Amino acid sequence: MSIPPRPCLTAVVPCYNEQATILTLLDKVCASPWIHEVIVVDDGSTDTTRELLATVSDPRVRVIVQPYNQGKGAALRTGFAAATGDYVVVQDADLEYDPSEYGQLMEPLESGQADVVYGSRFLGGRPHRVLYFWHSLGNRLLTLLSNMFTDLNLSDMETCYKAFRREVIQSIDIEEDRFGFEPEVTAKLARGKWQIYEVGISYAGRTYAEGKKIGWRDGVRAVICIVRYSVLNERLKQHR
Repeated sequence: MSIPPRPCLTAVVPCYNEQATILTLLDKVCASPWIHEVIVVDDGSTDTTRELLATVSDPRVRVIVQPYNQGKGAALRTGFAAATGDYVVVQDADLEYDPSEYGQLMEPLESGQADVVYGSRFLGGRPHRVLYFWHSLGNRLLTLLSNMFTDLNLSDMETCYKAFRREVIQSIDIEEDRFGFEPEVTAKLARGKWQIYEVGISYAGRTYAEGKKIGWRDGVRAVICIVRYSVLNERLKQHR
């Protein structure tokens, strides 16, 4: 007989103007047997997101309000600092990623094999919504460039689903305020020589009309972050 999961996971949910999805998303997150707590960081929403969050009665859900919109990285920095679970997972406030798959992320962590687990949209046979070719190509190119600078062999550096041992993510100084968080944290994990695993996940990507926020400027910033936080750049700074 299998042992049921223990509630040991903190889900950090950066949230900005997600009135259409936030309550459904929180229901799905709280339904996971892994969940110890959910920290929602409202990043200065201007729609009804904040009012909807005020109606949530589950005691595991904590809401932290940023005074103004600062970006995903800034919201995650706030959420990570407040986390108390043994493990921490990033959960976007839309419905692109499925919280029922937390168990797949947790397996390498609970077994002691990994310090960090990335949920890859490009591994395995899980369902994927078919959307933008150029967006997908951009993700793969950024992953390739990141791998070149980190000497990792990730298949999906830009994925939202990153799960960490809490002490690992709380030991990393997150400097990027926006979507530069993804390449920054990847570079710093590589520099710290933490054990990283990947597992395949499903993906129900949304369109820009449905609220997708990342754009080409964020891709340019990602390239800058890949170089800026790389081991090579750190070595160059030490020799100046």
